[in-house]
Formats: sequence, C-alpha cells, structure tokens
Amino acid sequence: MSEPIILDGKALSQKLREELRKEVESYVSAGYRKPGLAVVLVGDDPASQVYVKNKINACEKVGIESFFYKLDKSILTEELLDVIAELNSRDEIDGILIQLPLPSQIDQGEVILAIHPDKDVDGFHPENMGKLVARMEDGFIPCTPLGIDLLLKHYDIELKGKDVVIVGAGFIVGRPLSLLMLWRDATVTVCHIHTRDLKKHTLGADILVSATGVPGLIKEDMVRDGAIVIDVGISKVDGKIVGDVDFNKVKGKVSAITPVPGGVGPMTVTGLLMNTVKSYRKRIRTHSTSTMKP
Repeated sequence: MSEPIILDGKALSQKLREELRKEVESYVSAGYRKPGLAVVLVGDDPASQVYVKNKINACEKVGIESFFYKLDKSILTEELLDVIAELNSRDEIDGILIQLPLPSQIDQGEVILAIHPDKDVDGFHPENMGKLVARMEDGFIPCTPLGIDLLLKHYDIELKGKDVVIVGAGFIVGRPLSLLMLWRDATVTVCHIHTRDLKKHTLGADILVSATGVPGLIKEDMVRDGAIVIDVGISKVDGKIVGDVDFNKVKGKVSAITPVPGGVGPMTVTGLLMNTVKSYRKRIRTHSTSTMKP
C-alpha cells in the first residue's frame, strides 16, 4: 500500500492562526480593542499548567489579550462562581476558559452552567451543546471536535455517508464530536468502556477516531485497509508523547492518519482561538462602538 497522508495539524494551525492574526490586526487598526480571553487555572496540576501556558502563548501570537487567573486548589465552588460572575460582566473579555479537570471539591457542572453561553468558547454550556444538536451556526463548537472538523475539511476528506467510529464517549471530545459528525451527514458509532466487541466496530470504520488516553489501544488488526485514523489521545510513556494508536504499525495500512504530537493537539488550541475571535466578532456587531473601542 502507498504511504498514507499524514494529517498535519501543526502546519494547518499555523496557516489558520496567521489568518486570525491578520483579522485581529485589522480590527485593532480600525480602533477597536483587542479580543480578550480569560484563562482560569485552579490548582497546580503540571499538565494543566503546560496546557494553559501553550494557550496563552498562542493567544499572544494572534493578538488576543489573555487575562490569567491562578486560583488556589482549595477554592470552593461558590468562590469560583464569583470569579466567573465577574468575568461574565466584563466587556473586555470575549471568552472564558476554565482549565479542566477541576479539583474534586468543585462542582464542574455548576461551573459550566455559570459561564455565559456567549463567552463559553470551550463550547460546553448546554446552550452551545444544544445548538450543536440543532445545527445552529451561531453557537460554539467544542475545541477538539472543531479542530478535527477543520483538519478533515482541509484535506478534502468527505464525511457524507461515511461510517465514522468514535472510540471514547467523553464530554469534551467523544459526545460533541459524534454530534458534529452527524451534522456532516456521517453514520456515527460511539464506542466506550462498556462496548463488548470494540474490534468489530473499529474494523467497520471508514474514519476511526480514538479519544481515550489509553496508549496503544488501537492496534493494526483493529483498522481496515484504507481507513482514515484520527488519534486524539495523548499520553507520556517512557518520557515520550504517544497517542491511542500504534502509529508505526497502523500507518502501513491506512490512507491517512494524524501523528501524535502534531496532529489534533495544535488544532484544539486553534479551535479555542477561532471561537474567541468568533465571540469578539459577534460582540463587535451587536454592541455599540463605544463598548468595543478603548
């Protein structure tokens, strides 16, 4: 079989971020303030700290102003809700990102509900999830599903009528991605920890997406010849970043595959930037000029 197409999320992200940078620059040149993203980190989780740093750096490069809030890991739900209420009220903030996971004493559901849907650039609020179900373009699509969708479009991968199998039914990726794939007229199967015969399902996939965080879960014999494989998983094994897919063996039988790192990861951050600028753009259109200009 010929060499597969490597779905390069890093290169596409650079292209899309440059387009965003130019758009933001045009607004700022016209006298508008910069877009603003509030980033809230609770606690000292090392992985979360790295993710937040990467997001803030990406914001800076496209001209989005970051408002960083580092909160103690012992904070209570009510205290975090007070912070969110303040951020909801601030005109210079277009998006609010609460880095997940949160400490166990915090009610994550309450936190998600507290973020105003118009500033919910993660796309997790029920109103935005509902708009995804209803195929309403004005909502925010969660960042990883959005990034995957953009990557597939860039490589002209048709979804209509295709059998898409998603391994992992999580709130952040699996469930919203299944809705988005239905929006694109794919036939969708979602597998999870209680799926009895995972291999039977994965072998039927034209497009196989794995989002479990289980290193090497998807083996060569679980993938059909010519399939397209999207690896969302990210884990560290022996000091090396790896995905859910046994990349070196699986790539020999597929038509296209994402690498880890450099595939879905950069596209997730780009999805966040795009949602933030989308919110900013909407607020320019609906608010008075005096609200948007410094």
